[in-house]
Amino acid sequence: MLTYSEIMVRYGELSTKGKNRMRFINKLKHNIQDVLSIYPAVQVTADRDRCHVFLNGQDYEPIAESLKQIFGIQAFNPVYRLPKDVSVLEKAVQDIMAGLYTEGMTFKVASKRADHKFELDSRELNQRLGDAVFRALPSIQAQMKKPDVTLKVEIRDEAAYISYEEIKGAGGLPVGTSGKGMLMLSGGIDSPVAGYLALKRGVDIEAVHFASPPYTSPGALKKAHDLTRKLTKFGGNIQFIEVPFTEIQEEIKAKAPEAYLMTLTRRFMMRITDRIRENRGGLVIINGESLGQVASQTLESMQAINAVTNTPIIRPVVTMDKLEIIDIAEKIDTFNISIQPFEDCCTIFAPDRPKTNPKIKNAEQYEGRMDVEGLVERAVAGIIITEITPQVENDEVGKLIEDLL
Repeated sequence: MLTYSEIMVRYGELSTKGKNRMRFINKLKHNIQDVLSIYPAVQVTADRDRCHVFLNGQDYEPIAESLKQIFGIQAFNPVYRLPKDVSVLEKAVQDIMAGLYTEGMTFKVASKRADHKFELDSRELNQRLGDAVFRALPSIQAQMKKPDVTLKVEIRDEAAYISYEEIKGAGGLPVGTSGKGMLMLSGGIDSPVAGYLALKRGVDIEAVHFASPPYTSPGALKKAHDLTRKLTKFGGNIQFIEVPFTEIQEEIKAKAPEAYLMTLTRRFMMRITDRIRENRGGLVIINGESLGQVASQTLESMQAINAVTNTPIIRPVVTMDKLEIIDIAEKIDTFNISIQPFEDCCTIFAPDRPKTNPKIKNAEQYEGRMDVEGLVERAVAGIIITEITPQVENDEVGKLIEDLL
């Protein structure tokens, strides 16, 4: 019985990258290795034309499901590796087509010969293998344009390869080829979707999450870890940065009017995220703000919050409504985690009537009552960084949180 030996991966937009092509390819290879690290037997290699995922006995189906979601892959083909023997190839195409055949099916053979020492050229090989299929299935029909099945045969120096399936990939750019951004990750629906969309354009994200124990629980932190883990399937491991925020939130609540609590909270979050970005070589800040969705996401609020930094802020979901964001969240499997009932830093002290058109001068006046720089420095000094992997067993903080629950 024939079994798949490897998967050949075709690149997406990388064909346009010219002299930088190998840098993009090597990054994609690394990302595939990270995502497939849960399958120790699998090996990954890459060259200018294709990436090769060697199954080494691993079941094909779960590997294919993982590859479908990795950005930078245009398509991939599971293949059979066989000896360069015509009789072996004839038997292989007969077995493959016998397993696929239904009444009225059409097919064609498309051969390529990279090894020019092979005994048959491409046209002769097409003819021999096509004849072999007709001998096994006399009623099958050949069709050159848009057949039901195309048997792709490649003769290379090391072996012969046969494939007939082509599976569409996620497209986009390999994560990490467009620089690094800091994703402000809450426990809500929007920020994981924003992270996903940034990943699709090749941004290497680091997740910045604000925790305010005892007001926020270990469950809320685990929820943020789980959301980050869902994002690893698109491009590999992600650095998770937990920021201690209790002191700052208590200070804001004690020294500022209730209507400005949200504005000042978000301004501090932006300052801290920007400081972490600067320390860790990030280029942009990414968040899940959607225009007009909540009080802190009016244009006036965004202006007041943005005023604390000159760093570009990317808002991938800013023009989407909630239903559009939910559709993506369900597609990427973060929605059910996001709706778990754990409070995050943005909700624990949320005022009943937050200011929807805050003034920068008022925010600065209230911050004048606080040691802003000292609060920011202590928060940044207290961050905890862990690498989130596709498997919780691979990161220690994930296990520690599990133990606390």
